[in-house]
Amino acid sequence: MGDGINDSPSLVNSEVGISVDTAVDIAKESADIILLEKDLNVLLDGVKEGRKTFANLMKYIKMAVSFNFGEVSSVIIASILLPFLPITPIQLLVQSLLYDFGQLTLPFDNVDKEYLDSPKKWNINSLKNFMLFMGPLSSSFDMMVFASLWFIFGVREAALFQTIWFSYGVVSNLVGMHIIRTSKKPFIESHASKIVYFSSILLSIIAIIFPYTFLGNLIGLVAIPFKYLTIIILIPLLYCFVALFAKKVYIKKYGEWI
Repeated sequence: MGDGINDSPSLVNSEVGISVDTAVDIAKESADIILLEKDLNVLLDGVKEGRKTFANLMKYIKMAVSFNFGEVSSVIIASILLPFLPITPIQLLVQSLLYDFGQLTLPFDNVDKEYLDSPKKWNINSLKNFMLFMGPLSSSFDMMVFASLWFIFGVREAALFQTIWFSYGVVSNLVGMHIIRTSKKPFIESHASKIVYFSSILLSIIAIIFPYTFLGNLIGLVAIPFKYLTIIILIPLLYCFVALFAKKVYIKKYGEWI
């Protein structure tokens, strides 16, 4: 920080040079940030907002890599074992679009106070560890859905099978979003912002209703008999509890979450 001619070299060589609007011209030209008000709390607010932005960015990236890794694994395995595709390309695109809308609300999400207490760094190994840990977990629940539909309910119709996984995938990922967004217990110890809650509930309802609409029929989805709704609702809840335990294991092993 500086406002005089002698401060210019330091402002140039520093990672972030800060000056004030009343400083000499050379100091303002050398600075990266110019304060328009005589209040250092602006810097404090800026640091907090930066850490909050980084946290929400990491939430989105870790969700994307883990869920996508798990879903790709599930599609590959199911395509080998089943006599038909578990989901068609257009259905997969629409499914991804729906839960991506939910994840787009993450920039407005709340961040746990503890996360803001210290700066965080970009760590590619952290992303890799998270993907390889949480991805297979979500994939294992996909396999549970496939096994339930095939062996317990005896579903042999491709369209019905694909529709159930379409709706389940959206609901499961939106539930999983609340597990991943915090290192604490969601809904109890850490609360998401209202817009994140609203989008999760709304998009889950849309995912369940969509197969009954003309647009759903247009991409090959069919009406889901009521008994199959238990899979779409109960298995994501089961995933929630298992993921909470997995989260504790992960934090104990790697010492971090987001």
